[in-house]
Amino acid sequence: MVDSEPASTEDAHSYTLVTGANSHDTITKLRDHLFRKRKHHKASEKSPLVPKVYLQAEQVDLNYLPSILSLSKKLLRSLPKLDSVILNAGYGGFTGIDWLNALWTIPTHFPQSVTYPTFKIGAVGLITQPQTQNQEIRATSPPQLGQVFCSNVFGHYLLTHALAPLFSNASHNPGRVIWLSSLEAFESSLSVSDIQGLTSPMAYESTKRLTDVLALTSSLPSTQPFVRRFLPSRSDHRPPKQYVAHPGICVTNILPLPEFILVFIVASVFYIARWLGSPWHTVTAYMGACAPVWLALASQDELDATEDRKGAGKWGSSTNVWGEERVIRTEVEGWGIGGKVGDNRNSPRRARPLHVTELTQEKREEIEEVGRACWKEMERLREEWENILQETDGDQE
Repeated sequence: MVDSEPASTEDAHSYTLVTGANSHDTITKLRDHLFRKRKHHKASEKSPLVPKVYLQAEQVDLNYLPSILSLSKKLLRSLPKLDSVILNAGYGGFTGIDWLNALWTIPTHFPQSVTYPTFKIGAVGLITQPQTQNQEIRATSPPQLGQVFCSNVFGHYLLTHALAPLFSNASHNPGRVIWLSSLEAFESSLSVSDIQGLTSPMAYESTKRLTDVLALTSSLPSTQPFVRRFLPSRSDHRPPKQYVAHPGICVTNILPLPEFILVFIVASVFYIARWLGSPWHTVTAYMGACAPVWLALASQDELDATEDRKGAGKWGSSTNVWGEERVIRTEVEGWGIGGKVGDNRNSPRRARPLHVTELTQEKREEIEEVGRACWKEMERLREEWENILQETDGDQE
């Protein structure tokens, strides 16, 4: 949790929930960062950089639904409102790398091969632990939950729905739900008939494509019956607005690689890709945070004006060859830059996957149909699991 105080009154506090991080480690790093900023600016003890930013760690297991509901109850009791949530999860379910593929594609298709890689090996059929200890319910074989799906999408979905009442008091109207996606959200990875990716070797990419589809179609008329159930709001308050962002390409531990490979070899390859003109190789998590942080802090008027002109889009953390960060809208298969056929003028060729073609009306209609189907299934799963957990309320927290 981040509580910031831009003004002197209590009502001016802004509350942001950031998920998917090692909370204590992250807070330590953030406090160190604020201290360095304060020292750099030679701030006094009354500097607004440190005293007016408050950080609070909360523990939650996004793969265990009772843990999610327990946290939501705690936050509903302790927070007066919620202005933004940044849904930042990145569990890959990867088991390794296809080294033959990597050794061929990296030099022959560089830097595309390290922007949209095809050499990661994903486990198939990973499922979560049982979601209840109630033996009677476990004996009835409750539905399975995909581990990657639950960690990257469904756990966040359930938590955000449970916290919906807090958005009604948001400082900026509406509140914001900021989903974190990836450049690897390939259209081919998502199957509506297997929304959890249980049978897919690309479960991670499937969840990121699902994230794109949910966020980008969340304001379309065809999805509203389900979106309103997901994020109900008071009649005098606009429902939370959903956005999607991605961090570019960062060095993380999402792949099971030795530390020295991550720190030296992978980072070096990413820097070379940036120097050769890739706009997506942000390399560090700090720079990768540019887009979601901007979405949380930008004025609502600016966001609304941009999307009124260009349509809803996917916001990406980007950098130039000198490492200067920026936020740019990112092309999405079947959606383009803003869901408008014929409008891709803000998509530089070197930023696009080689296989992506111009948006057509047929593809635009297809993604809207997929979006409605995905929203319908997400709501069905939410209601199903909430009913199961209500029957076992008190089993575990």
